[in-house]
Amino acid sequence: MTMTTSAQNTLSERQLLLCACASLEAQGDMQRLDPAIRRALDGGVTVNELKEAFSQLYAYTGFPRSLNALGVLSKVLDDRKAQGIADNEGKPFVRPALWDNAEQALKQGTEVQTKLTGGKPFNYDFCPQDDYYLKSHLFGDIFAGDQLSAADRELVTVAALSSLKGVEPQLASHKAGAVNMGNTKEQVDELCQWLSKNGYSQTDCSADAEAGAWAKGVVNPYGQFFTGQSYLANIRPANVAEGAQTLANYQNVTFEPGCRNHWHIHHGAHQVLICVSGRGWYQEWGKEPVELLPGMIIDIPDEVKHWHGAQRDSWFQHLSCIVLTGTGKESHEWLEPVSDSIFE
Repeated sequence: MTMTTSAQNTLSERQLLLCACASLEAQGDMQRLDPAIRRALDGGVTVNELKEAFSQLYAYTGFPRSLNALGVLSKVLDDRKAQGIADNEGKPFVRPALWDNAEQALKQGTEVQTKLTGGKPFNYDFCPQDDYYLKSHLFGDIFAGDQLSAADRELVTVAALSSLKGVEPQLASHKAGAVNMGNTKEQVDELCQWLSKNGYSQTDCSADAEAGAWAKGVVNPYGQFFTGQSYLANIRPANVAEGAQTLANYQNVTFEPGCRNHWHIHHGAHQVLICVSGRGWYQEWGKEPVELLPGMIIDIPDEVKHWHGAQRDSWFQHLSCIVLTGTGKESHEWLEPVSDSIFE
């Protein structure tokens, strides 16, 4: 089954309905899954595509929810058959030859995983067991099924992970993987927005939503002093007239995953960071990095060399307040970039 993509880069109804079922499977919401399966079957999703999706998801949501979802599917099919509805089974299930060749499963799974991660091999040396399971079983055995394309498999996975809490690193990886496997970034964002708007996922995992509740603003005009992409939005307090002179300057800064500013120093002012979404880092020269989480406040004295930005697998957003000290003219001194070793 190949992807159905319109000139507007939109997803097909079949893809959205399939992903709605995946989202509810992940939540364990069997009550809502029943009508969702019926809508999916009426909307062009085949029986074997649903079986493939639910069986694949055991690797992400566990066997209990996978088996429960398959149980609901079985009951729905029996009920519809009793009503005289002949559902489309889809392509007949054929046992993949790969299942009988462990060496080939490992080889092919490694190739699939490498493509999914953008062409860079991923080796989880910390735990060789999981490294083998991922390569040989998940991306080998499971991906060997031919009911779903690799592009649709990743959409199903993104839909499921967007409905789980505490899996943000995996969600970010699979959103990128969904693009690497044949979808567009716009389609992935469309899926996340659709799931949220229609009450399937718990959160909107689109790019703008990941950035946080505050508007991203424009591409940061100081981007030459950042590693990665950032955005800047000026903020004016409600009780301050436009153009009025104040002792503080307020801005919202949004960092894409892995983005951070260069080492820098504020002269004549201290900076207050109010963390509002995502996860980030702050570090002063000669000190260990401090993890930044929503609700934390960092007060940076003037003349202190420092940097701040997003963690590798998370968007990050903070409000920045530059408060004049009256000790001289306020200025920023931009210094050297922060090494990638911060993520090692």
